[in-house]
Amino acid sequence: MTDAVDARALESLFFVSDEPLSASVLAQTLEVDRRDVDNACDRLATDLEDRGSGLVLRNVAGGWRLFTHPDVAPMVERFVLSSRQARLTKAALETLAIVAYKQPATRHQVSAIRGVNSDGVLRALQDRGLIEESGREETPGRPVLYGTTPGFLERLGLPSLASLPSLAPLLVPDVDEDAGERSGAMVDVIADSADPIGTPDLEDAPDSGLLEDDRPG
Repeated sequence: MTDAVDARALESLFFVSDEPLSASVLAQTLEVDRRDVDNACDRLATDLEDRGSGLVLRNVAGGWRLFTHPDVAPMVERFVLSSRQARLTKAALETLAIVAYKQPATRHQVSAIRGVNSDGVLRALQDRGLIEESGREETPGRPVLYGTTPGFLERLGLPSLASLPSLAPLLVPDVDEDAGERSGAMVDVIADSADPIGTPDLEDAPDSGLLEDDRPG
């Protein structure tokens, strides 16, 4: 850890924060240079790994945040699921994947790809802080456009949307125009990319009353 940064203070800030902390915020709080903060975070991440800590420090969604170590994923998952933390249904995971890869997307576009009314699912994802309104389309009626939030990147442990895996390997020419195939490929990629640590709600689960508006419309 660099002498300019108080290691205990740095760890304490990560412990109490419920979102990634940017280097600029950390630098302002600790009253040190931003470059010193970046160096200190890199060093802390290495120290945690070297001493076999159950925590890892990652740079995700534009900031630094502590996560549980991947090696303890099964135990953490059992604990979280035993506390009955709500999980996204299959319909919600499918809708989230479509928004993630197509954004900005309208409700009509999402529903057209899924082949079912998705209004209720989109509302549920907004309530969970995974998607948000990102503007309006310049067409008659000016429908709302949806995109993913920084919280979505945080849940998947990704620094940016550019880090989402490519769909190309999952699509073949003769089915590329089929909405169902595209939707299924998106779901597979999102599900495979989701970090199991702290993200049990991204698991596939049977449809439930959470998304009762998800019906043909």
